[in-house]
Amino acid sequence: MTALRDSLIRQIAAQGPITVAEYMTTCLLHPQHGYYTTRDPFGTQGDFTTAPEISQMFGEILGLCIAQVWMDQGRPAPFTLAELGPGRGTLMADLLRATRAVPRFNDAARLHLVEASPVLRRMQARNLPDAQFHDSADTLPDAPLFIIANEFFDALPIRQFLRAGNGWRERMVGLRDGKLAFGLGPVTALAALEHRLADMAEGQMVETCAPAAHVLAAMATQIDKHGGCALIIDYGDWRSRGDTFQALYQHAHDDPLAHPGQADLTAHVDFEALAQAAAPLHATDLTPQGVFLERLGITQRAQTLARSLDGAALQAHIAAHRRLTHPQEMGHLFKVLGLHPQTTPVPPGFGS
Repeated sequence: MTALRDSLIRQIAAQGPITVAEYMTTCLLHPQHGYYTTRDPFGTQGDFTTAPEISQMFGEILGLCIAQVWMDQGRPAPFTLAELGPGRGTLMADLLRATRAVPRFNDAARLHLVEASPVLRRMQARNLPDAQFHDSADTLPDAPLFIIANEFFDALPIRQFLRAGNGWRERMVGLRDGKLAFGLGPVTALAALEHRLADMAEGQMVETCAPAAHVLAAMATQIDKHGGCALIIDYGDWRSRGDTFQALYQHAHDDPLAHPGQADLTAHVDFEALAQAAAPLHATDLTPQGVFLERLGITQRAQTLARSLDGAALQAHIAAHRRLTHPQEMGHLFKVLGLHPQTTPVPPGFGS
């Protein structure tokens, strides 16, 4: 038993079942026992490794993409350069190093990070001492906004609904024999899911993420008003379908209810919902990460870096390139969505 599991069991016993979203929020962000609030989740000592930690090329390539969009939009100065959920700050550090060669870009950039974890904020502050921190995207400056979100939206709390006739039953976290267990709420008609009745059969599941829509709306308002763009990189697909709620514990897949507060909880991203929430911005075609990075020249960058490597370092470099781009690794599972004003050019790396 964990302290957080005991607390959840007492809460549910006293007050009744909670939504999957409430469970996720508590497990990830509880002040004393939350997964993100109490540890560094990355690397061999954590539970997962993100693309920026795999290779410097990832942040460098994204940085040059952002810089090209900035130039295409007239080089606004100053502008907000922001990242949602910046991890250790590795991606942004690599990005800023790559963009030093772009005249006036780094001088015009004002760095802002949206981070909920106190542990990660301390690491980011060491790696990016000029950054300003925010609890949410709502408080980003009223200025041109160029923003990256890599593996951010998958950690936002979801709700799950199973079709039941012309209504829906919400999946809940309750108790069975004194242990945490999934159950279903009563049948309810939901206007927000009315459009999904056409493509979902009886008993099939849809996942929704209200916090994601809120974040996208705040970003879109800024970008539509002042210019800029957003790059969203995550695993998921164009439309939510099925149960994607999952846990990682000690680098292995786990029962999401088994280790509350000690496992990373995520769900696949519904990119269609993100694009809809970002109206009136133009949404690019949803593009596999491998295709996106190859279009931006990651293989050429890999070849350049390889010239100064040999032995184990060279083999690790080759493996990192493969992991980021190959369809059987991160290249296809992860997708990239770009958002930009209707009147501006499509960011590089996407189709026309």
